[in-house]
Amino acid sequence: MLSYLDDDYSLYMDQEESKSFNEQVEGKYTGVGIEILIQQDGSVIINRVFEDSPAAKAGLQKDDIIIKVNGEDITTENAYNVPTMIKDSGKSEAKVTVKRDDKELDFDLKLAVVDIESVTTKTFENNGKKIGYIYMSIFASNSYDQFKKALTNLEKEKIDSLLIDVRGNSGGYLATVTDIASLFLDKNKVIYQLDTKGIVEQVKSKTSASRSYDIVVLVDRGSASASEILAAALQESYGAKVIGTNSYGKGTVQAAYSLSSGSMVKYTIQKWLTPNGNWINKVGVTPDIEVLLDSNYVENPCDETDTQLQAAITELSK
Repeated sequence: MLSYLDDDYSLYMDQEESKSFNEQVEGKYTGVGIEILIQQDGSVIINRVFEDSPAAKAGLQKDDIIIKVNGEDITTENAYNVPTMIKDSGKSEAKVTVKRDDKELDFDLKLAVVDIESVTTKTFENNGKKIGYIYMSIFASNSYDQFKKALTNLEKEKIDSLLIDVRGNSGGYLATVTDIASLFLDKNKVIYQLDTKGIVEQVKSKTSASRSYDIVVLVDRGSASASEILAAALQESYGAKVIGTNSYGKGTVQAAYSLSSGSMVKYTIQKWLTPNGNWINKVGVTPDIEVLLDSNYVENPCDETDTQLQAAITELSK
């Protein structure tokens, strides 16, 4: 039925897919609170340990190498099974064995509801300017609180400008991006417009809060939906610069409907337009300054080889 609509974004998700989708957009899941990276050789490395999670309380650390889960050696198994082995075993706890400094360490972890950290921050100093940096991985239901807290902490550090990185961010809740954009725009400013079968409604900022420092938004081909709404809102209503490559180009809004089986249907209900009335569907947000990542970043991904990040720092240091 949904395929008949000929819409890439109207789809059916089975029970497992629905569970995974809900965990992402709600920003919560039942597990131990780690983010893993799977290396080319199949090794599983802990990339991040979430604050106040069972993993953090037990003492797991970034760069620990997971070698066993519940006593089962995973070094010869498909590494992609590790999350399932930890959180979907049907048990309320998991035993994880890691390798750290050539030592094997065992950790007994009780599964709990964990808040997913979708916002990370740091600062850069260049040409006598302090630049605040906020990276967002998704616009989940709890991302606004994380973003606001991060922004408040950066402003306490007396930043001169702000860099918002939504590269690789596929989107999330419309309400979340509306609240985040409202932190920078006063009530007279349009965040986006909604087109419902030709009836267009302007959505304006919810607050009287406003900022005046320079902002750059980093986007790439993986920036979609809510990421594009934020980039376009700040570009057209705030005067922010967008740097990177053209974004994905998703100019529609979906609603989700849960079925009694635990599955879900997601279907398109509206178009969204930028503050100036542009529909970016299949076009994307066009950067003010186009910058590609080069082979140096692919071979050695870090801040120094990130040409898009460095271009943004240069722009905000003028």
